[in-house]
Amino acid sequence: MGSTSQPGPTPGSPAQPNLDDLLSGLQARLQSARGSRDRVNSLLEAVLAVGRDLDLGQVLQHIVESAVALVDAEYGALGVIGEDRRLARFVPVGVDRERIERIGPPPRGHGLLGELIRHPEPLRLTELSEHPSSYGVPEHHPPMHSFLGVPIRVRGSVFGNLYLTEKRGGAEFDAEDEAVVSTLAVAAGVAIDNARLYTRARLRERWLAASAEVTNRLLSGRPQQEVLDLLIARAGEIAGADLTVVAVPVPDAAALEVRVAVGLDADAHRGLILPTEGSFVGAALAAGGPVSTADVRGDPRITAGPPRWAGLGPAVAVPIGTVDGGVRGVLMLARAAGEPVFGPEESGPLAGFAGQAAVAMELAGRRRDSEQVALLEERDRIARDLHDLAIQRLFATGMTLQGATRFIDHPEASARVLRAIDDLDETVRTIRSTIFGLRAKEGGPAARGLRGRVVAAVDRAAAGLGFAPALRMDGLLDVRVPQPVGDEVVAVLAEALSNVLRHARAHTVDVTLSVAAELILTVTDDGVGIPDGAPRSGLANLAERAERLGGSFRAGPRPGGGTVLVWRVPLPPADGAPG
Repeated sequence: MGSTSQPGPTPGSPAQPNLDDLLSGLQARLQSARGSRDRVNSLLEAVLAVGRDLDLGQVLQHIVESAVALVDAEYGALGVIGEDRRLARFVPVGVDRERIERIGPPPRGHGLLGELIRHPEPLRLTELSEHPSSYGVPEHHPPMHSFLGVPIRVRGSVFGNLYLTEKRGGAEFDAEDEAVVSTLAVAAGVAIDNARLYTRARLRERWLAASAEVTNRLLSGRPQQEVLDLLIARAGEIAGADLTVVAVPVPDAAALEVRVAVGLDADAHRGLILPTEGSFVGAALAAGGPVSTADVRGDPRITAGPPRWAGLGPAVAVPIGTVDGGVRGVLMLARAAGEPVFGPEESGPLAGFAGQAAVAMELAGRRRDSEQVALLEERDRIARDLHDLAIQRLFATGMTLQGATRFIDHPEASARVLRAIDDLDETVRTIRSTIFGLRAKEGGPAARGLRGRVVAAVDRAAAGLGFAPALRMDGLLDVRVPQPVGDEVVAVLAEALSNVLRHARAHTVDVTLSVAAELILTVTDDGVGIPDGAPRSGLANLAERAERLGGSFRAGPRPGGGTVLVWRVPLPPADGAPG
């Protein structure tokens, strides 16, 4: 018996597995597994990275940077959705600041970016320009083709969207990229929520500290302007505002005047007259609560007047109320154009803070009224003493001198006594004019006289200046000054004090009004003076008023700093004045 042996397969025959192919396939699977492992590690590192920071701005930046690195994208951005369902904040990565400035304002959520706002589901595109919602890209924008968008949810609500474009190497984003970014978005939502909670806690702490500081100032009886300055400074500092203003109602007019302005171009905004209908601060009055906008220059509620708020963007305004339900003014905070809008955590505490401003103004008003009552009582006592004692004694002295003249034989001595009697009569008239001025606040004819009108004009200015100007009046103002000249004097004084309020930044103001052969009004302040090249339309108006009456006007620097205004006009002879 013989045995037969079957030959084995020869190398390279089809029946023999190709060892090289097996090794190549195994190596590819190992590389794929290693790549998946590395990607998972990168994802875990990214999740840890976005969760480390508590500052919301830093968290948003890290989220975008991590997403770009995970899917190897060239450009990325995170858009935060505002209350108006538009992008309130846009954080880009991959585009330098110079190009961002050339591109222009950040997107608001139109076109393809708005598609994820309307339909918050992951979106992958090979060519973004082919999508029906694509509007194209603005000038100077880098070319973009592949696209991946994923929503970010915080506590069940869509906070914003991640946008990734231009996968490197010309490839398109795949399902694995989408899964990785979606996983990162979940972690991002938790990190954003933590950062927002931390931010709110810190803001609440700062608002409480500022409220305590303001309350201490109020209880210590500090001046109204000092407390208001503190309120404005703290509100702008805590809310991160570039400009803080307080606008107050204009008496007998449907308008608000920006009385206080601190921050960006404050001098340009101080003194603005804003209509209550058709202005942003007027909208806060109408709403009775906070109103906000992403662009205060183009807000649709602004329908009246010329363009305002140059250089500003996001803004929030809240009314300052009174204890009886009235309104004392409006507090407005604004940021520079391109800055983030005011979120609820920033604008929410403003209502309570504005309430403290109302308390400050109310207390100051009550204190001022109390001081005014005490002043009026003192004026009335002085007026009674002058009338009952000084005038009666002067009359008695005059009558005694008149009776004594018949016993004087020397002509020169008699003439001197008669002149003394005339001087006593003039003194009596001066004292009576002074009594009218002291009683100017009591109503009646004295309140309608020139002295009373000047006192009222100075008191009105004191409310805006935060301090009372010093006032000195000499001569027979209510007797020697004709009504037309008196009207001009009051108008000139009001204009001069308004200029001090709007431009001078003064701490003291002195007003002197004297009457003799001519009327001279002098207004002196210790402010910044009249800068070179400043508009002089208001000063020209004062000069024209003086020239119409045959007088003169000059304005110049005050020794030691400040400004001196001197307005003078001639008066009719004393004999022709009403007696």
